[in-house]
Amino acid sequence: MSLPTLDLALRAATVAMLLVLGAALLRGFSHVVTGRLALAFAIGSTAHAMTYAIGSPAPAPLWFTPVIALSTGNIVVFWLFTRALFDDTFRLRWWHAGVWLAVVAFSFVNCAILGPAAGGGARLSVIAINSLVLGFIALAIVQTVASWPADLVEGRRHIRLFIVVVAALYGGLNAVLHLAISDGAAAELANALSSVLLAAIVAAISIAMLRIEGTELFGAASAADAVTARPETNAADQRLVDALMRLMADERIYRHDNVTIGALAGKLAIPEYRLRRLINQKLGYRNFNVFLNNHRIEEAKAALADPAQAEVPVITIAMDAGFASLGPFNRAFKATTGVTPSEYRRQKGIAA
Repeated sequence: MSLPTLDLALRAATVAMLLVLGAALLRGFSHVVTGRLALAFAIGSTAHAMTYAIGSPAPAPLWFTPVIALSTGNIVVFWLFTRALFDDTFRLRWWHAGVWLAVVAFSFVNCAILGPAAGGGARLSVIAINSLVLGFIALAIVQTVASWPADLVEGRRHIRLFIVVVAALYGGLNAVLHLAISDGAAAELANALSSVLLAAIVAAISIAMLRIEGTELFGAASAADAVTARPETNAADQRLVDALMRLMADERIYRHDNVTIGALAGKLAIPEYRLRRLINQKLGYRNFNVFLNNHRIEEAKAALADPAQAEVPVITIAMDAGFASLGPFNRAFKATTGVTPSEYRRQKGIAA
């Protein structure tokens, strides 16, 4: 079998797997933002499998240019998907769509105008697009690694490593090959190898989707579902939960700077992985920082509702509770209570 034939067969198999994966995501997780972004990523990856070509191929026909632009825009979807997957507070904003549209438009112009241009235009197009891709891959990897320590969901923590490796291996290598290879036999070999790698990655993702509980990755449909899904607490776990809550109430460790789950596990004399599992499966938290912030906000609510502290500035209450600055406190407080700290204080009839 020739390399171009192998490349075509692997592309077809990859597209078929991505369509099946997209249908499964649409059926099971279209109600949550992470599921919708995963579906969008599967669609964009289908466009990528249909269009990518290492080297300097002939200019694409104009009708095919939007598919290529959609493939390029998929790197923005990948970045947003990793944000949503690992940050339970993530919400799509209008400017996210603006970034995606800008990348898609940039790719379209490159394909429709710069690509067919004479001289070095086509090569400049390849360099510009793949430099952009490398930038978003780097951004996604940095964000994925930076938020790793606070993640309490075991299945999701394993997926982080997979995504970092895949993004660096396939996305980075593919972009570098685009920049390094112009045409000839080397381009045919690079395309075939890229197709093998992409097919293997999509197959691995499909298998993982069958083995990992969907709520671990995409979250429960509602808070009630999350509570229902928690396993029963045995006596040993209950003693640890009680000890943890006493530690939070008596020592107020959440007030300390740079509190880590490792330090908290050390105080309870248990392995870090067990404390992660305890907070996630028994208390229902998916992120360690959210667990800490909830305790901080409860203390702040009590202070804001206390007539004896009516003259105490909000920022002082926030910092006493363990927040490093006013901005994160205001955002976390409103996300939890639905009102700002000042509004909460007024609702309690406390005049500053």
